[in-house]
Amino acid sequence: MANILVCDDDREIVEAIDIYLSQEGHTILKAYDGQEALDILEQQPVDLLIIDIMMPRMDGIRATLKIRENNPLPIIILSAKSEDADKILGLNVGADDYVTKPFNPLELIARVRSQLRRYTKLGSAVPQTGAKVYQVGGLSVDDELKEVRVDGELVKMTPIEYNILLLLVKNPGKVFSTEQIYENIWSEEPIAVENTVAVHIRHIREKIEINPKEPRYLKVVWGLGYKLEK
Repeated sequence: MANILVCDDDREIVEAIDIYLSQEGHTILKAYDGQEALDILEQQPVDLLIIDIMMPRMDGIRATLKIRENNPLPIIILSAKSEDADKILGLNVGADDYVTKPFNPLELIARVRSQLRRYTKLGSAVPQTGAKVYQVGGLSVDDELKEVRVDGELVKMTPIEYNILLLLVKNPGKVFSTEQIYENIWSEEPIAVENTVAVHIRHIREKIEINPKEPRYLKVVWGLGYKLEK
C-alpha cells in the first residue's frame, strides 16, 4: 500500500480523505499548506500527493511547480474551482489529474488507484521479459528501464507523459485521436478531454523536441489527433 500525502487547509476535508483512503490500506500523511507539504516530501517517501489549490502561505500551484523540479510522483489537484481554465492551469504546472470539490469518494479512490497503478508500472515494477527499446530517430524509449532518452540524454517524464509517449512510439506513424489517447492512458470514457490531452502533449514536446513549436517527433494531424513521426 502507498504513502499518500493530503494537503488542504480545510482540516475536515483532510480528515474525510484520510478515512476514505485509510480504508483502502494506505498510510495518510497530512499537510495544511503548500510549504508544509514540501517539508514532508523532504523528510519521508511519498507515493502520491493530493493537494488543494487555494491555501495560505503557499498555494497548491506554487507547491506543484516546486515539486515538479525534481519529483515525478503523481499529483492530483483538489479544488472547489470547476472551470476549465483552472483545470488546465493545474495540469500545466505538472499535476496528473484533477478532482473538483465536492467530490464523490468513490471517484477519488478510483483516481488514486489509477495514478498509483501508472506510477508503479513506471517506477518500481519488475521488468517484464521481452521488454523492448523503441527507437525513432534520436528518440528512444526503454520500456524495461522505463527511461526516455533524446540523443542519448536522459529525459525525466511523469507517469502519464511516459505512457502517452510509449503508446505513440510503439505505433510510429499511426494517428491517435485525443479520445483514443485518453481511453488508452486514463482507461476512462473520454468526455471533453481535448484540453487535458493537449496539455500533456505540450509537456512531452517541451521535453523531447529541440523546438517544440516545430516538432521533429510528436506531430499534430489537424482535425485528427497526434502521431509520432517515423
